[in-house]
Amino acid sequence: MNIEQAKTIAIIDILDKLGFTPKKQTGHDYWYSSPLRNEKTPSFHVHTIKNIWYDFGEELGGDVIGFVCVYLKRQNVGHTISDALRWLRNMTGLTPSIKPIALPETNTEEPKLKILQVQPIERLALIRYLEKRGIPLAIASEYLNEIHVRNLNTGKTIHALGLKNEDGGYELRNSFFKGTAGRKNITVIRGTKTKAIGVQMFEGWPDYLSIMAQRDGKKFEEDTFILNSLSCMDKASAFFYQYGYKTVCTWMDNDSAGIKATKNLDEYFKTQENLVHRPMNDQYMPHKDVNEWHMHSLSLPMME
Repeated sequence: MNIEQAKTIAIIDILDKLGFTPKKQTGHDYWYSSPLRNEKTPSFHVHTIKNIWYDFGEELGGDVIGFVCVYLKRQNVGHTISDALRWLRNMTGLTPSIKPIALPETNTEEPKLKILQVQPIERLALIRYLEKRGIPLAIASEYLNEIHVRNLNTGKTIHALGLKNEDGGYELRNSFFKGTAGRKNITVIRGTKTKAIGVQMFEGWPDYLSIMAQRDGKKFEEDTFILNSLSCMDKASAFFYQYGYKTVCTWMDNDSAGIKATKNLDEYFKTQENLVHRPMNDQYMPHKDVNEWHMHSLSLPMME
């Protein structure tokens, strides 16, 4: 649950779950005996349209998150915004979700692709593409296949490198093409530890394979999530919920969409108990993304 989701929860519903009923109601104005202290004359006011509260005896007021923070403080328990979001999630039964990034609309229709063949990487043009990005074939071959697909709109055959996602589709790239064959989803790569306590999160597979190249192929102990598109961010939520991760390192792009994605991820991670978010952007600043930084470290010319 993020802040925006929390603010949609009606304060009167929270009070009802706490066992407080209105003593007086006039239109959108509800009056309660204060849930923050004992009193005989109701002085706790809620405006249901604005979804705000004010306790005249305490001279305090605000939105639903502010109320929960004060209420938790009076219960002598953790009362930060993160604590309030977790409390609201547990109280309402709502499952939190990462807010995805809406990508700019394009005029070109997404091609309908039919998979013709999945095989090891052999095509010279695809090997050259990897070399230009600074990704050794030996590392790429552990994660990618050579995929032959037919564009059903044009009838043309496309040869591309493909990473399999959690829905069985493939995230495709070559020097001239980027797309998806099958349903779009994230890709999860399990870490070397049987029970990983952390996650490494990347936007796309070129960034992940760039880090693998930097590490000479040494795999992460943590699990890895490759989003494959910022529009798939919400699909990662189910892998975080009650899984017990302690840390998340995010490797988002240093552009406006990547910055917004990092912010949305940070808001979501704050709703998860004992989960620490570590944005890794400083490691590859001032470059646009991880792969560009990796190419620069190898003195390779930037790709258009």
